[in-house]
Amino acid sequence: MTALLIDTRTLTGRSLRHILRSPDTIITTAVMPIAFMLLFVYVFGGAIDSGSESYVNYLLPGILLITIASGVSYTAYRLFLDVSGGIFERLRSMPIARSSMLWAHVLTSLVANLVSLAVVIIVAFAMGFRSGADAWAWLAVLGILVLFTVALTWLAVVAGLLAKTQDGAIAFSYPLIFLPFISSAFVPTATMPGPVRWFAENQPVTAIVNSVRGLLAQEPVGGEIWVASLWCTAILAGAILAAMAAYRRRTR
Repeated sequence: MTALLIDTRTLTGRSLRHILRSPDTIITTAVMPIAFMLLFVYVFGGAIDSGSESYVNYLLPGILLITIASGVSYTAYRLFLDVSGGIFERLRSMPIARSSMLWAHVLTSLVANLVSLAVVIIVAFAMGFRSGADAWAWLAVLGILVLFTVALTWLAVVAGLLAKTQDGAIAFSYPLIFLPFISSAFVPTATMPGPVRWFAENQPVTAIVNSVRGLLAQEPVGGEIWVASLWCTAILAGAILAAMAAYRRRTR
């Protein structure tokens, strides 16, 4: 276990140095969600009834999830480059814990996504977002976002290991970015037609968005936060199993 931690720390430092040399990765990841936020608040926001709260407060949770979905695509891309470029083969020839190579990419993704989320939240504050949430509520929001990021990152690991091309490695994130649009992220689900409404109310993004929105608005979240946590945990467990199977297959 100690060797795994040391190797993971070393390889995570290597990946983070790559990001520091090209910070455009984080900037690019944050640009699209910020563009969506500007578009929805200043173009469509006036036509959407979000109740008593401002629309930027209403849609920020969904924008944060899009930021994460966009960010993990770079994990799949970087992992694909490491595998196709022979980095994995060279590392495997060294006496290091094998799973440390995957964990390093996961931790790097977590750090990069947290920075991108911070950038998006700062822009949201500049656009009028306000929250009276206390420190515990913010910690709960952080916990949900971290769990969601790690779960999606492990899905990205699967994509990075199985992809045949760079475009294929990145393309896996497109459905993840699109999923918040069929949820409560931008409009109340009650305004959607029957089948779409059923899907929106029973997919994981809605539970996560409602939990984060409720915590930031200091409203009771009830069992929604447990549903969100269960969805993230189930995705995480399934993704780790799939990633380990793909890793064994790729390095056989």
